[in-house]
Amino acid sequence: MYGWRRVLAACAVTAALAAEAPILTEQERKEGFLLLFNGRDLSGWDGDPRLWRVRDGSIVGSTDTSSADHNTFLVYEKPFADFLLKFDIRLRNHNSGVQFRSARLPDWVVRGYQADASDAGEKSAWGNLYDEGGQGRGLMRTPDEGWQKGKTLVRVGDWNHYEVTAKGRRVILRLNGGETLNLEVDKTGAGVIAIQLHRGPAMEVQVRNVKLKPLP
Repeated sequence: MYGWRRVLAACAVTAALAAEAPILTEQERKEGFLLLFNGRDLSGWDGDPRLWRVRDGSIVGSTDTSSADHNTFLVYEKPFADFLLKFDIRLRNHNSGVQFRSARLPDWVVRGYQADASDAGEKSAWGNLYDEGGQGRGLMRTPDEGWQKGKTLVRVGDWNHYEVTAKGRRVILRLNGGETLNLEVDKTGAGVIAIQLHRGPAMEVQVRNVKLKPLP
């Protein structure tokens, strides 16, 4: 009797883990998408081990128990130049985002473009492009929309779906199905993808379903 209970419990755990594991759809496989996160561990990624872990099939970055004295990143091992990147992100509070075409520096620091995520009220930067470590450190946004479009699309405190298209000088950001930015940029070479934990108040960010399609 107890043996059957153990078997059933093990099956339930296995089913739960399978449900949480990210997968590529048949169409995504045909289109050449790659899974950058396996849903089980941080294979292929590098960051401060005090701050990053996997929970319920998601990458979790948190400064609740260990603080960061500078912006710190979980960095994917392989650089990419032209691609379509898709991921889901949930921000509990404070400031985060996903870097791309970025240069890796020592101590888990990167410099380059970021699809931004921020809970900063009227200055919420969801759906905007930020130049982390760039000259002026300013938001780069379409002059007619500013950061207003992203504010109308974001699901505060919930999962949000981002798509980043980088092809030559053209970068397009889409948040929850709506285009928030479409412009020409300067950085066109290959660089790393990375997830940000911002210095300051204790925070948490979660990222899942990280998929990338290289573009010719």
